[in-house]
Amino acid sequence: MSDQLVATATVSATAQRVFPENFLQSSAAYILSQQLDDGSIPWFSGHYADPWDHVEAAMGLSIAGEFAAAEKAYDWLAQNQLPDGSWWAAYRNGEIDNCERRESNFVAYIATGVWHHYLISENRAFLVRLWPVVEKALGFVLSLQSEYGEIQWAVDADGQPLQDALITGCSSVYKSLECGINIAHTLGIESRSWVEGRHRLGIALRENPERFDRTWESKARFSMDWFYPVLSGAFTGNAARMRLQKKWDEFVVAGLGCRCVNDEPWVTVAESCELTMALLAAGEGSKALKIYRALHRWQDSDGGYWTGYVYRDSAIWPEEKTTWTVGAMMLAADALTGLTPASRLFTRVELLDAPQDAERFDHLDQLELSGSQR
Repeated sequence: MSDQLVATATVSATAQRVFPENFLQSSAAYILSQQLDDGSIPWFSGHYADPWDHVEAAMGLSIAGEFAAAEKAYDWLAQNQLPDGSWWAAYRNGEIDNCERRESNFVAYIATGVWHHYLISENRAFLVRLWPVVEKALGFVLSLQSEYGEIQWAVDADGQPLQDALITGCSSVYKSLECGINIAHTLGIESRSWVEGRHRLGIALRENPERFDRTWESKARFSMDWFYPVLSGAFTGNAARMRLQKKWDEFVVAGLGCRCVNDEPWVTVAESCELTMALLAAGEGSKALKIYRALHRWQDSDGGYWTGYVYRDSAIWPEEKTTWTVGAMMLAADALTGLTPASRLFTRVELLDAPQDAERFDHLDQLELSGSQR
């Protein structure tokens, strides 16, 4: 066990009421047991790894103080990055598993993971080493931004943009741009184009819902479309609370957690964790704690967490223990109890001191949130 993990495991009395004893150790051990020698973290043994969920699991390793394993995960991304800054949708056992598309929010998420790891480890050499990877990734993502501000969800196998956008995906990109801007500031690098891109994306998320789900059936049945704009910081304050209250009864099952979709009797652990953090971001701490504390029943003896539960049938489904679910459990635990210096990453918008233009855009964001939200 690493020295940092020993220190992190000594938790406050408050933390002990939030999660079981040895939660961090057992959760980290499960992710480590699934990580491959090349650094990639598949969903579970024998399954594929995708860039977004790989990062989610790596952040869990950082929280537990498993810095070497986390950095190995980010180095795997660096080694597999394509010349245009992107990654394919999935990899399995060292080979490309899905070369049909490259998804913008998958590509952007490395900025969130790298910044998260730096906040905890304070390893500036790591930040410097990963900067070119982050820079290329966010450059690829912003090349897919339309004149209206939204980010196209993917490119096809030939690199042609697939012309539509996802609320959840764009919300994730919004947080990643915040993290990328903070990385650039820490390294003394100008990031004005990222500041502008983030500002335009925020406007699209808050004011232009018609820019999303234009060519397919609405994704509004998915709970992530409901709470991700709050989790990402696109909605804050009263606007965030109003958004969460509006569909609370549609998605939340008392005593169980958050449904994945509004038309199935299925609660999922990862969505419940992300809702926990969105609630904290909106200032709804008691609701957040109530949802999160009910989730530990889904932990198995090996430290993994089952993905979901079909309450109509009293059945675990699917019978999978995904590494990203464990990562989400650890992120929510940190957000609730302040275990690490990265605990507020998903509960506050914290842009570092920035050039004047960045401050102006952030001020405009706050004016829009306070004066124009439904």
